Amino acid sequence: MGNIEQRLSQLGIKLPDTAAPAGTYVPYILEKNQLWISGQVPFWNGKVKYCGKVCSEVSMDDAIMSARICGLNILAQIKKALEDLNRVERVIKLNGFVNSASDFTDHPKVINGASDLMVDVFGEFGRHTRVATGASSLPLNSTTEVDALISIRT
Repeated sequence: MGNIEQRLSQLGIKLPDTAAPAGTYVPYILEKNQLWISGQVPFWNGKVKYCGKVCSEVSMDDAIMSARICGLNILAQIKKALEDLNRVERVIKLNGFVNSASDFTDHPKVINGASDLMVDVFGEFGRHTRVATGASSLPLNSTTEVDALISIRT
């Protein structure tokens, strides 16, 4: 997998600051060799960057970027939890939620914003199982929310 910090630099990626939980939960739990990351919304520079329903209020391109920012927040939480992204052994699963109307069906395309990021950063070890589904609303009216299960080196 190589040095992940170098990979981020090569990709021109700077991780955001982690956001405080918006409710009564913790941002992550480290249990043996698994790291569970709570749902991340497209929080950037102290606010939710993408709000609203995909295709009626938010374009498809912006929805994909929203999911990518959720992925960046997942990476930031991983770094906070482990201090070293090189401890990631594999991205096991992402669960992605899209704020969308009931007739919207391109959820997988939207959540690819987060999935593609994991593969870009971790290579083959970033390939994962996934859920991509719609929701009638999401916290803070965010466009997307993504959580993660990560296998780590102990």
